[in-house]
Amino acid sequence: MTGKAISPQRGRFLVMGAALLWSTGGLFIKLVPLDAFGVVFWRSMTTVLFLLVALRLPVSRWKKASIPTVVVYALMILTFVSATKLTTAANAIFLQYTGPLWVLLVGPFLLKEPFRKSDAWAIGAALGGMSLFFVGRLESGALVGNVVALVSGVFFGATILLLRRDQTRDPIASCLLGNLLAALLALPFCLGHLALDARGLAAVLFLGVVQMGIAYILFVRGLSVVPAAEASLLGMLEPLFNPLWAFVGIGERPSSWALLGGAVVLASVGVRTLVGARERIGRDERPTFSAP
Repeated sequence: MTGKAISPQRGRFLVMGAALLWSTGGLFIKLVPLDAFGVVFWRSMTTVLFLLVALRLPVSRWKKASIPTVVVYALMILTFVSATKLTTAANAIFLQYTGPLWVLLVGPFLLKEPFRKSDAWAIGAALGGMSLFFVGRLESGALVGNVVALVSGVFFGATILLLRRDQTRDPIASCLLGNLLAALLALPFCLGHLALDARGLAAVLFLGVVQMGIAYILFVRGLSVVPAAEASLLGMLEPLFNPLWAFVGIGERPSSWALLGGAVVLASVGVRTLVGARERIGRDERPTFSAP
């Protein structure tokens, strides 16, 4: 992507805009009158077609996609959409945001990154926050949805790890192919159940073009001038606003325990991000961040 240089202030607005667009995913996934596999197929295919037209990637860049990243990214999409259909939008997004903490846990083994006391505190606090999602009475579907959301968080963390490890690869190409693979994996499970009414079609187009496609372009553009740690903190607007849109749009209310658990998880991620940024600055390093 080319264009005029942008200021850091505008870059921050672009990152915030991307996060706000991402945050609409919970509501619009629920508005599509299909099961999770049908939503994944239509959303991912629409995203692929939009980005192909918008970015016009040459073949040389496709060859730089990371196959493991493509696979894990596709599985993250499948599990997140499934979780959003099975449980509340708040539970799905809060539990997925445990991903960065799995990075702290596995990073020392895969990336040879040091494990610090602050990592242990962050992971311990997040585990406590996760347990709150399972307090109180849960319907079987919501319980399964919470478990699937946790798995989605694992795949989210794995995607971040792989993008960090394979920095010579092209994340945009991996993102595109990951969406394509997600659509192909979902297709056999939704054949014969892909018909959409006008509202469903509008929701799918919004998800693929705006919530995924335009948001990704805004984020990549903003990240070119915004430090990674700051971008990751601004990106936390997504889990903060996701439950709000679901409440305004369809009246979905997360439980008090889920809200408390979500606050603990997000605080753990946010505080650890700030601590990590200060440690890197102390070593005169620019923070690194990769978004799936």
